[in-house]
Order: sequence, then C-alpha cells, then structure tokens
Amino acid sequence: MAETIRWNNEVPVVRQTDVLVVGGGMAGIGAAVAAARNGANTTLIEQYGALGGTGSTGLVGPFMTSFDEKGTVQIVRGVFDELVRRMAKTGGAVHPSQVPPGTPYSSFTVYAHGNVTPYDPEALKLVADEMIEEAGIHLMYHTFMADVLKEGDGVRGVIVVNKSGMQAIRAKVVVDCTGDGDVAYLAGVPMAKGRPSDGKMQPMSMFFRVGGIDDAALVEYRRQHPTERNLFATPIAEAKAKGDPLNVPRDNLGLYQTMRPGEYRANASRLLGYDSTDVDSLTQAEIEGRKQVQELMRFFHKYCPGMQNAYLVDTGAHVGVRESRRIVGEYVLRVEDVVEATEFPDVIAMNGFFIDIHNPEGVGKAEPPGVRAANAYEIPYRSLVPLKVDQLLAAGRCLSADHVAFGAVRVMPPACATGEAAGTAAALAVKHGVTPRRVPVDELQQTLLAQGAYLGARFATPQAPEPPVPGR
Repeated sequence: MAETIRWNNEVPVVRQTDVLVVGGGMAGIGAAVAAARNGANTTLIEQYGALGGTGSTGLVGPFMTSFDEKGTVQIVRGVFDELVRRMAKTGGAVHPSQVPPGTPYSSFTVYAHGNVTPYDPEALKLVADEMIEEAGIHLMYHTFMADVLKEGDGVRGVIVVNKSGMQAIRAKVVVDCTGDGDVAYLAGVPMAKGRPSDGKMQPMSMFFRVGGIDDAALVEYRRQHPTERNLFATPIAEAKAKGDPLNVPRDNLGLYQTMRPGEYRANASRLLGYDSTDVDSLTQAEIEGRKQVQELMRFFHKYCPGMQNAYLVDTGAHVGVRESRRIVGEYVLRVEDVVEATEFPDVIAMNGFFIDIHNPEGVGKAEPPGVRAANAYEIPYRSLVPLKVDQLLAAGRCLSADHVAFGAVRVMPPACATGEAAGTAAALAVKHGVTPRRVPVDELQQTLLAQGAYLGARFATPQAPEPPVPGR
C-alpha cells in the first residue's frame, strides 16, 4: 500500500460563475461560446496557453468531415462552421465544401475523407481567442483542474492549480470537455474505458509537421499506387523485405497537406498500450512518440519519393489521444445507432464520420467486419448527461458511447457540436433553475437551430451552406 499524507489548506474562491467549462479544445470552445451567447456568465479553463486542444497544440488535422458521407449536406454547422469561416477569411483555412475526396489535403484518401477542413493551427488559436473575447467569457490559461467540489450528488465547481496557486471556482453547472472525462471521473460518474473485452484502447499518435516535400512527386506516387489506402504501403513492405523495416507499427502513412506548399501534417506514429489517464504512461508515450518521429524521418529520407529533402518542422506539444475514459450516460450511443441512423427524440448533433478504430494491438484498422456507418447519424442529448451526478455535462471525446460507436464520434467536428449543445443546455439549466437532465429538450433543440446548428432533415429543410470564402 502506498504511503499517504494528510494535506490541508485554505483555498481562495476566485470565481463565482454560472457555467464553468473545463478544457479548451474543440468541445470546450463550442461549449463556452454557446453558454455565454445564451446569457450565462461563463468561465473557461485550459491547461495550455492556447485554445484548440489537439487541433492546435497537438497539431492534429485536418478537421475530419463536417458533411454527410456522400458530401451533399453540411451537417456540423453552428459554432464549428463559424470558426472555420472566420479562419478562411484570413487565409487560415479552406472551407470543407471546397475539398473533394482524394486530394493531398486528405492524404489522397477517398473513402470517408471528402470535405475535410485544412487549417493552420495558428489561425485556430487566434480566431478561437477572438470568439471567446467577443462572447465575454472569462478565460484562464495555464490552469489545471485538480479536484471537484461536490454538494450531495451535484458538482458545484472545481479546485484548480496555476501560477497563482491553488484556487477554487464555484459554478452552477460544469461542462467536462477534458477529453479524458477528468471532472466526471473525480465526481464519481460511472466511466467506461477501451473495448469491453479487455479494456485495450486505440493507440495514440504524435502528430508532426514535415516541410521540404516535393508536392508533384507525391501526387505522381499516388497516381502510380492508386490502391493504397493512404501512402507508402509499398515502400514499407519493400523495406521490410530488405531487412530494414520501419520500426513503427504502421502499414501505411497519413500525410495531410497543410496551408503551405511542400508542408504536410504526418499522422504516422503509433503508440500502443499507453494510457492518457496515467501520468507515467502518458510521459512514456510522449517520449516514445518523439522517438518514432525520428525513425519516420529516417524512413522518409531513405525510401519515400518526394521526401529525400524533407525536414522536421515541429512535433505536437502533446501526444494525440484517440481513446480513454468516457462517461456512462443516460444513453450509451451504440454501434447500431451509428449504422442504422437511429432517430432520437433528443437529437442535439449530427455526424457523418466513419467508424475509425485504430488497432489497439498493431498495424491496420480494427473495425468490426461488415460494419459501416450510415450516411449521417444522430447524437442524443442523453449521451451528454452522466448517471448519478447532477450539475454536470460531458462533451467531446468523453461522451457516452460504446467502444465501436465511439470510433465514429471521437473526432473534432462532432466534439465541437456536442460542446455547443452542452453549453447551450447548461445556460438553459441556469436560466430555468433546473438540473441539466431536466432541461426542456424541445427548447434546447430550437435554441440550437436558431444558432445555426443542423439536427437533421425532419427539423428543417436542408440548406446548402452559404458560399465559402476561398482559402489560400
């Protein structure tokens, strides 16, 4: 048994707020902006010095599709689309309506990779800051959530630590946008983790940017190897046959062109068996991730056409996590719901991304055979509402879903959409003096629609998005 100590200290209450959003990734941006625009005094805390989470400090990109699979209707709109359009006006993004499948922006991939959103992480940071400031949100950077304040079954705020020391923030409603479900876990919400058979989770990846790539050579390689799912399956196999294998468990590599010629984001590392909720494991994942980047650069130079003069621009400030804890909510989104496009009376967001499960044990994918997501499918409000604990909502990567369904809803556009729904619901809960699970669903849906969200054809006639501002 580990040694314990008793530590007591008085912690100053530095904020009294209606809605507290913990985590400033895409879900947190959506939640905070929506809560504030609906009249709630809103506070947002973020452990890094920028908003955007894996999309900015983690270098993950592009945003996966915000359209249905067929590419006919934009189904993730609202705060997410506003953010993208504002970036596009500065030349910092290309609107997804302008990005067909199979382009360098989508690593030349066709299936489920149409209508992605290329963007510059710096543009994301700047535009997110602007939207937070315009909404009158109190933003606290470099602030880490350490504990939860509870009264009975209700969360009433959190304890944070930052350069000012230990502080307390009281809130009427808290929205957990931490990705790992940290608030919910500490509050005693039932949690799920990994696949049900053994708890193993999808691998992490250290994203990085590579410059000095010959764009034309990459396009020509793809022309000559049209059946490769991403890129470089052939060089990987040939190097292995020569006794010089790529020492990263990948059988193909994802390279996504950025806003700059010759520069790509690389989704190419694979960190197996690590746990982002364990500090020692997470530390080792960061170290191993950077080692894999060096091995990948060696392989690029030696074997990959168009990359002989490539150079490393940077690595993410933190590793990209695909899967960890998720809440057990009033409804657990099932794979059947994603496949059959279940209609929910409490739908609060739509998604069109495919079931994308990276193998927890090695190369390749691990989707169940023959299981394919519907063209578009719904996410219910009940998947944001945790069991047993009140005054708390969860959005983004820690919402309630089974392991397979989670593989479809874990990406950034639906994270922002569920965040927007959670923030709106939190503001309505404060307005009506009720717990989030008692928020009138019809009012929540009508408010989301008025904000520009899309909840499916039965709520409104699908309209094409307004003409986008061309990106660079």
